[in-house]
Amino acid sequence: MLQAGIVGLPNVGKSTLFNAVTRSRKAEAANYPFCTIDPNVGVVVVPDERLEVLSKLSGSSKLIPAAIEFVDIAGLVEGASTGAGLGNKFLANIREVDAIVQVVRCFKNDDIIHELGSVNPLRDIEIINAELILADMATLEKRRASREKKAKTGDAESKREVDLIDKLIPHLDQGLPALTLALSDEEKKTLKDFFLLSSKRTIFACNVAESELGAATADPDSHPMVKQVRDFAAAAFGAESVVISARIEEEMIDLSAKETAEFLADMGVKDSGVSALIRAVYHLLGLRTYLTTGEKETRAWTITEGTKAPGAAGVIHGDFERGFIAAEIVHYDDLVGLGSYAKAREAGKLRIEGKEYVMKDGDVVEFRFNV
Repeated sequence: MLQAGIVGLPNVGKSTLFNAVTRSRKAEAANYPFCTIDPNVGVVVVPDERLEVLSKLSGSSKLIPAAIEFVDIAGLVEGASTGAGLGNKFLANIREVDAIVQVVRCFKNDDIIHELGSVNPLRDIEIINAELILADMATLEKRRASREKKAKTGDAESKREVDLIDKLIPHLDQGLPALTLALSDEEKKTLKDFFLLSSKRTIFACNVAESELGAATADPDSHPMVKQVRDFAAAAFGAESVVISARIEEEMIDLSAKETAEFLADMGVKDSGVSALIRAVYHLLGLRTYLTTGEKETRAWTITEGTKAPGAAGVIHGDFERGFIAAEIVHYDDLVGLGSYAKAREAGKLRIEGKEYVMKDGDVVEFRFNV
């Protein structure tokens, strides 16, 4: 299962957000730095309203949503790349995750200590960005030293690596993450083997005060700090930002779905910031969902973007992929819009696809196979 690591400076709301996302109280959230030392890991259900709609159409007795893992990682401080604070531990933990959720404090509260004595979202982002880049540069220098001799003997793979390193280091030296460097497809494949911290896809969670959530959600640009983060994230990372109030989200952990909806409505908010964040992270990881439905269950199955029909069948069972014959597919929007499989078939929306079909998010599928 792919993982998203929750990172940020100490006391920005990481552990509170982790508890809210996982609907648990696994992570200690305290008003002092490094209250998280060993990373907490939680499986998170991906909110998907389509499941309930399909279950009513099929009369399903059970719903099974998609899931991903979130990891609450210790707070980073300036100098982490050289071992300050829990730097080495932090960097090792973040290297293991597939994407980053960077929590940025966008609220002022004198009762909650900020590691640097003041609230400044862009400074905080730049500190984390700088530490990841410095760690990457040290990694690349070490890798180049071990590859240069082989490259000079004509070893093609070593030469490719050295050429890419020589391209990466000047880019990183400008304070730019590896993720933003334009590379060929071949270079991107080589880059994956470097396991660079700044090459991981990133999303920014703007953590606002409870009293500011409604207005900031309705119009993010109306909140000065959120606007700063959104503009910087888009320009420097090509990244998305989501508005959340970790404290409010944590308060809703024990509420039912109905109670949560009523609570949010009272605050003038339509959807939970955490739900939006989970869905955004799911897509950030390159994951997509196809659906199966019947009397027994309605289920969301996770695939990576670009997966073909046989590979999608293999997610259910290896025999489905080995014995794949065809896939009977109708898109969720068409099925629900028309109201039944029979009407979807009459309208030509229910179709048979073969081995080269690339699955789309929201495809409702029944596989045909023979083993």
